[in-house]
Amino acid sequence: MKWADYCVSKLNLDEHGMIDSILYCEDMGDKLGSTFYEKNRNWMVQKVSNGNSFCSIKKNDDGSWNKIGDFTYKNGLFNWFIVPKNITRRKTFISYYHKEDQYYKEKFKALFDDLIVNKSVEDNDIDPDNSDGYIKQLIQKGYLADTTVLVVLIGKNTKHRMHIDWEISGALNVKVGEKYSGLLGIILPNHPDFGTEKATYNLMPARLADNFKSGYAVIRDWTDDRLKMQEYIELAFEQRTSKATERVNSRTQMQENTN
Repeated sequence: MKWADYCVSKLNLDEHGMIDSILYCEDMGDKLGSTFYEKNRNWMVQKVSNGNSFCSIKKNDDGSWNKIGDFTYKNGLFNWFIVPKNITRRKTFISYYHKEDQYYKEKFKALFDDLIVNKSVEDNDIDPDNSDGYIKQLIQKGYLADTTVLVVLIGKNTKHRMHIDWEISGALNVKVGEKYSGLLGIILPNHPDFGTEKATYNLMPARLADNFKSGYAVIRDWTDDRLKMQEYIELAFEQRTSKATERVNSRTQMQENTN
């Protein structure tokens, strides 16, 4: 069943609260088009005047899309169901404990991959038989080289993993535009702090805790809400500049896992 002629996944507003631009795909009836296009408000008005329809869509955690609701156009004004902003996708590295939290890493990618440029290490990218020192060098000088936001998925045992400490440390070195990566910690549902409105220092990676204490890092609970996650990523990105002097990276890097 066709939802609308055009399905909008993201949009931007101008200073007057009017639509400035949208990101959309075409509804083919049996499926959505795989390509997303950017157009402005004038184009939308023209299409509506020609009898075309628009709807808002949201992404599911399996990567598919659902319709949220229809756009309406009356007296020169659009009304719609809210979608994320049509803004620059941040170059994002996802740091997580592979053995326990792979599910949330994959869910993050499925739900939010169109909000970020994924810079993460994927399965089979790095030979696990390489030395720890070589793996650290590959990650810090390769994958993290132009990352602008490091997302740390905080599970029960994340704080014990030395590779996560290396990734946080590497992200806090100077990178794009003579700045550091922003730090966003996401407390997972399997963590004791989830849903408590707390972020306990000694239950997260120590280097992340240092930067949360200083005000540089952003810590939030896991959410499936694309609007909220985009807001969290943007806040961490902005703090690269606004909180640059609060960055802390003086701790000696971990040499082994502690659990």
